[in-house]
Amino acid sequence: MGDYDEDTAFLGQTGPFFWTTFFLLNTVFVSTGFNGLYMVFIGATPNHHCLIPEFNLTEEWTNAIIPFTLVNGEEVKSQCSRYSLDVVRNMSAEGLIPGRDVNLTDLAQEGCLDGWNYSKDIYQSNIVTEWDLVCDDQWKVPFASSTLFVGYLFGSLISGHVSDRFGRKKVVFISLVAQSVAVMLQSFSHSWQMFCIMFLFVGASQISLYISAFVLGTEVLSKTMRILFTTLGAFLFYCIGYMTLPWIAYGIREWRTLLAVLSSTAVVYIPLWWFIPESPRWLITQGRVEEAEAIVREAARKNKIEAPAVIFKESEASAQFKKYTMLDILKSKKIRCITLMCLILWMAINIGYFGLSLNTSNLSGNPFMNCFLSATTEVPAYVVSTVLLKKCPRRALLSSFLVIGGGVLLLIQFIPEDLQYVALALEMTGKFGFTMAFSVVYIYTAEVYPTVLRNVGMGMCSSAARIGSITAPYVIYLGSYNKALPYILMGSLTIASSVVNLFLPETLNRDLPETVEQMQECQGLCNGLKKRKYLEDEGRKNLPVQREVRQDLQAP
Repeated sequence: MGDYDEDTAFLGQTGPFFWTTFFLLNTVFVSTGFNGLYMVFIGATPNHHCLIPEFNLTEEWTNAIIPFTLVNGEEVKSQCSRYSLDVVRNMSAEGLIPGRDVNLTDLAQEGCLDGWNYSKDIYQSNIVTEWDLVCDDQWKVPFASSTLFVGYLFGSLISGHVSDRFGRKKVVFISLVAQSVAVMLQSFSHSWQMFCIMFLFVGASQISLYISAFVLGTEVLSKTMRILFTTLGAFLFYCIGYMTLPWIAYGIREWRTLLAVLSSTAVVYIPLWWFIPESPRWLITQGRVEEAEAIVREAARKNKIEAPAVIFKESEASAQFKKYTMLDILKSKKIRCITLMCLILWMAINIGYFGLSLNTSNLSGNPFMNCFLSATTEVPAYVVSTVLLKKCPRRALLSSFLVIGGGVLLLIQFIPEDLQYVALALEMTGKFGFTMAFSVVYIYTAEVYPTVLRNVGMGMCSSAARIGSITAPYVIYLGSYNKALPYILMGSLTIASSVVNLFLPETLNRDLPETVEQMQECQGLCNGLKKRKYLEDEGRKNLPVQREVRQDLQAP
């Protein structure tokens, strides 16, 4: 393949075509912000205690039937047990006074056999209150969250191959429709099991949409616009959806209605099919050069630039293009080495990012405001990363952001309980670091892989990241045993990944590689082994000479 950036350089770096495509593609990411984290609200656990059936209990026994338990050093009313209802009813009938005539610690306790009473101060209803996902069934909440990320995993694996086979544009719009339908069906779930199954499809369609739109923008836009799109564009518009979510959830406290409203927003994307072009790069790899030229000529017309008579070279038009799959990544040692390090990076970043995002409902204060603050923290992170990516090396940036995110998480455990606002500020700082790392790793990975393997490579990295995302809800769940455990785990993984990142190749001011041969090699690890082998071979060749020199020096 020829050099696409060189062949289309006459289009310039900006213009009406690039700006229109930039904004239309970015609007797609707003829907992923809507549908990515609504579990924060519909899966939140409100205050609750055992339901007490209507019995003629005295006021004293009605107030005392729920025992106190020790939680994080404080005595609070139990959420999962009550004093035996039969015993309490008999003592109430006898006129005994709890605490005076009866020692409550001697009374037998039982579970919430009649269900629970839930506070409606924040949520009118959600999946926790509807299906009683508390106490012995509280594990079902992080499990439900994980099904979204399992869907991300399957979507990442499938979308790369489907997009490389049928085109970026088709997969983008098919994924949009699938996401909308899956969320709508989820709002009609009649059981927790059905909810989880539909969440799987929501995740698969959502990540397929995100990756395909991201790759489409990367390949269609110019070098200057590409950096703006992959940092400030895609992520900022995702953040707009994320920031809007808590206010929609604030106005709609009933979970089924909330999901139905979020699903219906996809209707506005239907007209975009006639305005968003297919990727010319992808068309060329499929041998459809005439279609690619037609798109480029239309871009030139919109930019008011005269296109040359022949845009792509003859050798490019007549070349037979090899179809690449995931197996091609495993065959090459150079690609294997880079892919392995990218997998580690994506996994660690996703654990930290989604762990902190899902933890907002557990923070002190208003959950809607906490979610909004968490989303707002991402805006300056995207702006800063966009500015820095224009001039700063990718490796240094990514490692720095990872150290910021991981280091802050390790510090949180040393903050006293009475300084909750300091802990909240540190957590938001950690989210700031992870968000910047998230934005950098996307463009970094897209720049490392060649066009023929870019979607497959991005899909593999995203799949590995989903393993981290799947574990994120359970990492947060560890906080029910010890508040410091999630922060220690996420911080340690992040610091370790910042070291791994130093061995990836630098991509600053380099054209996107089109073929595997143009792809760079990793630094230190793979190259180090080659250099060592080269030096060993050279040493063997020079061994006779070294012996002669040594003998001459030792001669009297």
